[in-house]
Amino acid sequence: MNENENKLELIKRKAVQIFSEEDLDKKINSGRRLTIKLGADPSRPDLHIGHSVVLRVLKQFQDMGHEVVFVVGDFTGMIGDPSGKSKTRPALTFEETRKSAETYLEQATKILDKNKTKIVFNSDWLSKMNFEDVIKLASKYTVARIMERDDFKNRFENKMPLSMHELLYPLMQGYDSVELKADIEIGGTDQTFNLLVGRELQRDYGQESQVVMTFPLLVGLDGKEKMSKSLDNYIGLSDAPFEKFKKSMKIPDNVLRQYFELVTDLPIESINRIMEGNIRTAHMEFARELLRMYDKDSSFEEIRTRYEEIVKGKIPMDIDKIKISEENLNICDILIKIKFANSKSEAKRMVLGNGVKVNGKVVNEINRVIDLTEETSIQFGKNKFIRITR
Repeated sequence: MNENENKLELIKRKAVQIFSEEDLDKKINSGRRLTIKLGADPSRPDLHIGHSVVLRVLKQFQDMGHEVVFVVGDFTGMIGDPSGKSKTRPALTFEETRKSAETYLEQATKILDKNKTKIVFNSDWLSKMNFEDVIKLASKYTVARIMERDDFKNRFENKMPLSMHELLYPLMQGYDSVELKADIEIGGTDQTFNLLVGRELQRDYGQESQVVMTFPLLVGLDGKEKMSKSLDNYIGLSDAPFEKFKKSMKIPDNVLRQYFELVTDLPIESINRIMEGNIRTAHMEFARELLRMYDKDSSFEEIRTRYEEIVKGKIPMDIDKIKISEENLNICDILIKIKFANSKSEAKRMVLGNGVKVNGKVVNEINRVIDLTEETSIQFGKNKFIRITR
């Protein structure tokens, strides 16, 4: 096998479903440069390593010499993808989706080659459609077919609100493939229905149908739900290096192998060797690989040392400093001044909850006055530190 054949086999191995593998092989063997499409609605401004699963597949196609098109769904994002949702998403404005799109692109190019990636916005064609165009598009699909989607079906049968604009979403996303004349579209398994609509619409518009490839959804840090910022179970691509390390140590042991296989470039032999060893060391190796991929300028050893100090209850040396002129100050006022708390009531809850330490010792009295004439360290929880100087 040559290098491109190896890459294709690796992509196939990671895929959950391919519609169809025969069509994929035909397109690849045609010798022409294919258009590979991935779409994302910028409903939230941050990408996480769950998104990296499909972005890395896109990068492999890019390395094979094919044209990669990253579709920013700034128009469809105003609806919000209803896939897997039990209720209608709040509508976003066009300005909100565009603002989120800016950070999306910056983060996506941590993986994709910016100079070789074609970035398009689906508002460029969807916003120009008139009502006649929308009716023509809607006529391509039946209500019965749309209702085959489990989430739509469940909401309809349980008499839960299901808006007309949500029913149009799969058609709008599918039309992106028509506009781009996509050869292959990739996405997570939760996108299967939408991607297949694109495949069928292309045929209805007289085009060659795209190949659809779906890939696993990365389980979040809770070990149950898919990774999502809204569930706070994610590792963000733009998270600080220490934050990435800390979150890597929280990955449930039973899904750590999946993280290695879907998120890193390590060969299966290396993953097997790591997973056969100490599980805590395995978590650190995942963190090391993550930092190597996204934070090349960070020092793994320094971050690991800082993490170990915190775990052992020590105060790290490299914490932020803040100057306070007062010689004596109430602990609650200090927490507000250093921005650990936003209000007096929040500060009181932090203190009464035994979460605040001054120079390594717990302070749980809300009227306690702290002597600030000498350098003083304040800690909240396990990870928030600051050093007060004069």
